[in-house]
Amino acid sequence: MRISRNIAKTLAIAAIGALSLTACGSSSDTPAAPADPNAVKLINAGKFTVCSDIPYEPFEFVDKDGKNVGFDMDIAGEIAKDLDVELNVIVASFDSIQSGLFKTQCDAAISSVSITEKRKGNMDFSTPYMDDDLTLVAKEGSGITDIESAKGQKVGVQSATTGADFAKENGLVPVEYDTGNDQVMSLKAGQTVASLGNQSILGYAIKNEPTLKRVQDFKSGEQLGIAVGKGNTALLEKINGTLKRLEGDGSMAKFKDTWFGSIN
Repeated sequence: MRISRNIAKTLAIAAIGALSLTACGSSSDTPAAPADPNAVKLINAGKFTVCSDIPYEPFEFVDKDGKNVGFDMDIAGEIAKDLDVELNVIVASFDSIQSGLFKTQCDAAISSVSITEKRKGNMDFSTPYMDDDLTLVAKEGSGITDIESAKGQKVGVQSATTGADFAKENGLVPVEYDTGNDQVMSLKAGQTVASLGNQSILGYAIKNEPTLKRVQDFKSGEQLGIAVGKGNTALLEKINGTLKRLEGDGSMAKFKDTWFGSIN
């Protein structure tokens, strides 16, 4: 009798074990939910990691409190907000950005990157977020109100730029300088009657100069875009969505006015 009871007990335990294995087997047979092909995949979970060539005022630079600020940084912050993640900025050389190598450590590059056919071979671009046109700056009350009134007179330009070429082509007498700030200093000192250059650079240079005004803008065709790795369509769609929102709700116009000033 003792032997029979032990055998029965063993059989009962074996049956329970078999049921347990059957239950486990049924759960493992349930197929996993397919991954969403449209989901945004970030290099660092919970962070929108951006490569930027800092400093390059007024697009990206470090303020006195050690924070990354500037026009591009404002836009990057809005994209991170729409993605519901934290913004993480990595300082990178512009060479690594324009070559497309940024994609190994960053989700996107936001660094005043002009959209060109050559660069499109290394990266995909967002819709343009800024036309970096040329602008003419003059002293208030100087009589220089447009390019016609500046013809035949000395106008400050930055060396080897589209602004320098444009000045020559339109009858101005270009005086070349290394930086936008040098142009503005010459204008304030009366060495030139006006300054001509990219609105991004000159607009920022005169932001705190109440006597200097942008009097006329000129289309140069240069456009800036946000870059992502080739084929990263999910992230690109999100970025374009944010840019569309910023244009629609007036935020982009406010950012531009803050960093580049506005035409009189």
